[in-house]
Amino acid sequence: MDNCEKLSINLAKLERKISVRRAIRKYTAVPKGKLTSDRLGCGQLTVVLPCYNEADRLDVAAFRAFFVANLSVRMIFVNDGSKDCTLDVLIGMQAEMPDRVDVIDLMQNGGKAEAVRQGLLFAANRGDTQVAYWDADLATPLDALPDFTRIMARFADVEVVFGSRRMMLGHRIERTLKRRLISRACNALARLALRLPIADTQCGAKLFRNSPAFRAAIAAPFNAGWLFDVELFARIAEGGCDRHRAFYEMPLAAWSEIPGSKLSARAVVCSGLQMLVLIVRNRLHLGAARPVQPGSIAVRLDAGCLDPSKSDKAA
Repeated sequence: MDNCEKLSINLAKLERKISVRRAIRKYTAVPKGKLTSDRLGCGQLTVVLPCYNEADRLDVAAFRAFFVANLSVRMIFVNDGSKDCTLDVLIGMQAEMPDRVDVIDLMQNGGKAEAVRQGLLFAANRGDTQVAYWDADLATPLDALPDFTRIMARFADVEVVFGSRRMMLGHRIERTLKRRLISRACNALARLALRLPIADTQCGAKLFRNSPAFRAAIAAPFNAGWLFDVELFARIAEGGCDRHRAFYEMPLAAWSEIPGSKLSARAVVCSGLQMLVLIVRNRLHLGAARPVQPGSIAVRLDAGCLDPSKSDKAA
């Protein structure tokens, strides 16, 4: 065999090796845009979604697609005493993806604040490393979540990453004038309460590190009603962290106002008054107000993680 034949055989072997390596990379690499806990160094990530009469607004196909694309993310759906068939829809999703979906059923409506808190409590007590809560109507697209986790992974002293619906060049933020005005008033109160230059506290997209400060912050029910986000931030800030580094405001690339919001003028006014009380107490260093009681709300976890004998018992 002459040198030319040997060279030809060696080249053929090299091409086969290169082809095999390319194939291995193709089928083992994490596809672009997909979110895995190991890749981002965030441990177990869970998203809490409060639901009240959301049967007609839940985009099951969007959730299903997100689960397929993001293999290590769990979700906890909290049914807040819905009167429609929301619970049936949630149980259907859980039956389809039992390892990825948990459903908590509040036997009577306790409000968004308590629904979110119950979901956060379950995830925190389970030991999940990072816990988010997201509006179930997906006004903030789920594909924004990787941006949040990257910030959490990059800055070890960040306790909270929260979405901000700022009207910036090129960003797709769709909000009505009414909602913008309400948001500005709420943000002004939030800045007074937290003494931080926050632009938007009411966007329903937030990610938390499961730290001692976070677990202490969600231990008791909230007092501020619809503005519970600000109260939660205030509790975390009181946990001893550097408040100017613990909170990271993430400008969203896209946000759309979804029809069918449950927000009422009465809820806004009541929450505003409660927020004024919180501001006064913080400024006078009176400490936290006595938390409201969640009432006779029974919590049933349909994932089978709670004692079934207690599932229908009133609290």
